[in-house]
Amino acid sequence: MNGKNLGIIILAAGEGTRMKSAVPKVLHRIAGKPMLGHVIDAAKALNPSKIVVITGHGRDLVEGYIQNQFESVESAVQDPQNGTGHAVMMAREAFAGFDGDILILLGDCPLIQAETLNNLVAARGDNPLALIGMATENPGNYGRLVLGDDGGLEKIVEFADASDAEKNITFCNSGVMIAPALDLFEVLDKLSNENAKGEYYLTDVIALLRKDGHKIPVERASEKEFQGVNTKSDLAKAENSLQKRLRNAALEAGVTLIDPGSVHFSHDTKLGADVTVWPNVVFAEGVVVEEGATIHSFSHLENCVVRKGASVGPYARLRPGADIGEGAKIGNFVEVKKSKIGKDAKASHLSYIGDADIGEGANVGAGVITCNYDGKNKFQTEVGEGAFIGSNASLVAPVKIGAGAIIGAGSVITKDVPGDDLAVSRAKQQNLKGAAKTFRTRRGKN
Repeated sequence: MNGKNLGIIILAAGEGTRMKSAVPKVLHRIAGKPMLGHVIDAAKALNPSKIVVITGHGRDLVEGYIQNQFESVESAVQDPQNGTGHAVMMAREAFAGFDGDILILLGDCPLIQAETLNNLVAARGDNPLALIGMATENPGNYGRLVLGDDGGLEKIVEFADASDAEKNITFCNSGVMIAPALDLFEVLDKLSNENAKGEYYLTDVIALLRKDGHKIPVERASEKEFQGVNTKSDLAKAENSLQKRLRNAALEAGVTLIDPGSVHFSHDTKLGADVTVWPNVVFAEGVVVEEGATIHSFSHLENCVVRKGASVGPYARLRPGADIGEGAKIGNFVEVKKSKIGKDAKASHLSYIGDADIGEGANVGAGVITCNYDGKNKFQTEVGEGAFIGSNASLVAPVKIGAGAIIGAGSVITKDVPGDDLAVSRAKQQNLKGAAKTFRTRRGKN
C-alpha cells in the first residue's frame, strides 16, 4: 500500500542527553550522513505521498537540514516533549483529510531498509495496526512484546513499567508501526499518561486496540536494522554495522578489497567493477571510482572522480574537485585539489596540484607545487599535453605551460611558457673554492 496511500511520520524530537553533545541526536553522522538522512532515504524509497518529521530539541538545526537536503519533506514541532504518542499527535494537522496508512519511523534508527518497511506495509492487511518486532539476546531498555494465544500482539510494556517476568522477554519493540490515519489519530486521543514517566506512550495503542477485539500482527525483522543510537558508543556500533553492509555491497559488485575491514566508505561511494582497493583507504563523501582503477593504501578521497584504469596512492590525498583521468597516476604523498589530471598524465610523488588542468600524458616531477593562492584569491595553472615539469618546480598561477614544453628542475615559473619551449628560472650556480672547510673551521669543527 505504498505510494499515494502511504504517509510517513519520523520521530526526531528527542534531546539525546546521553550523546553528551550540542548536536541534536538525529544529526549525528554515520557513513558521512546524519542518521535522520538515512531514515528519510529509506522512507522516500517507498514513494509516499507525504513525509512529516517531528522536531523538538535542536529544532532549528534539524529543520534546516531537512530544508537544505530534501524536497517535499515537512516538519511538525513537539514542544514540550511528552512521549512518543504525544509526538505523533503533533502530525495530526499535517495529515488532515488523509485517508491512507501512516507508517511511523524513528529518526535515530539509521540502519532500517526499504525492503523491511515494504514487508510491514504488506503485513497490515485489513488489521488496524501492524508493527515490527525483533528478537534480541540483550533486550536492554527496549519495550517488551507480549503475545497472545492467537500469535497476535497483546501489549507492549515499556521497560520502566515492566515486571521482572516481562523484563525477561527477549522479543522487543522496534518502534516501527503502521496504521490507517483515521484509526490512529482516533485511538491516540484515548491515551493516558498514567505511567512511570508520566508520558503518552505510542505503544499503549496496542492494548487499546486489543481491548476492542482487534488482532495486531507482528512482522519479524533482524535487530541489526533497528539498532537505536542513544550514546556515542551506540553511534560507533551503528557505523560499524553500516560499514560492513557497504563493504559487502562493494564486494558483490565486483570490487576487490584486499582487507575489507580496514576500508572506510561513505554512504554514497561508487566503485566500478574490477576496482582494487588496498588496506587503510578512506572514502569520504562524493567519490566515484571507475572500472579497473586502483586505490593504494593510506589514501584519502573526497568529492572526486578517479577514471578507468587510473592509479592513486599510496598516501595520496584527493580533495574536492579532483578529476583523475583514464590511466593517470597519482603517487605517494601527492595532493590534488580542484584539478583535472589528463589521460595517462603522472604526478608520481611529493607534489601539490591545486586549481590546475594537467594535459594528457604530462609528467609532473617530484616536489612540484602549483602556487595557486595569494592569500585572498585562487588562480589557475594550465599544463599542456606531453609537457614535462621538472622536480621541485614552482608554477606561480595564473600561468600556462604549453604542450610539449619542459620546465627545468628547481625553476620558479611566473610567466607563460609556449609549447615545446624549455624554461629554466633559477639562480646561477657558484662554487666557492674551499668555502665549506672555512665555514666549518669558524664553527670550531674540522
